[in-house]
Amino acid sequence: MNKAVIGLCFALALGISGCSRQQSDWEKTRAANTADSYEQFIRKYPSGEFTAQAQARVKELYEERDWQKARDADTQEAYQAFLKQYPEGKWTEEARIRVENFTLAQAPSNAAPAGAETANTPGNPPAANAPAASTTPAPAPAAKPPAAPVPAPSAPPPTAAKSAAAAGSYGIQLGAFKSSADAANRRWANVAKAYPKLLEGLSPTVAPKKIATGTLYRLQVTGLTEKHARRICNSLKAESQACVLIHPT
Repeated sequence: MNKAVIGLCFALALGISGCSRQQSDWEKTRAANTADSYEQFIRKYPSGEFTAQAQARVKELYEERDWQKARDADTQEAYQAFLKQYPEGKWTEEARIRVENFTLAQAPSNAAPAGAETANTPGNPPAANAPAASTTPAPAPAAKPPAAPVPAPSAPPPTAAKSAAAAGSYGIQLGAFKSSADAANRRWANVAKAYPKLLEGLSPTVAPKKIATGTLYRLQVTGLTEKHARRICNSLKAESQACVLIHPT
């Protein structure tokens, strides 16, 4: 009977010692707070009391590392790769916003306006319906009396481009959302709350854009000067916030 009691006490002592050692190792692991330290703890205690917490923290640290890499690259491909690896993570929604931002074409179109005429240069053959040039010399026009002198024109008004530039023809885009315009509005509420001085006095618009897979709802602020638009975007990017400069079209 005495031997049984002694054995039980010894087993309890070993259990308490093991728990105390695991607790101590866990505190050391948390203090180190690195992926390697957590992985070592998991290998040492594969079914321990703190193993699940260690596994969750390892995942968070790897996601933070990969998100920093995506932000440093700041390309659509980098954010898409991040989303493929972390479809439901801490930074998933921000990565989606940035991917959708990259899908928008910001550069103005270089195509000629509809109805514009093209000169008949060697690289541009004449239009099919243009009349063929006659080989017969045209008769000389009859002499006309000298025309009355035309008064010199007044100074031309400022061009439309200069007027637009003065009024502020640049803009910024803070996100593009596939879900709904409400998502864009929520984004504006969050950004305006976080950076009230930077965005003070600005009025956002939600501009829908049809794409092959549906509609993008673009959160934009227009009517800015180039200097103002660049200052806002540079400030937001410095805080790891998505912002794209919209050039005049």
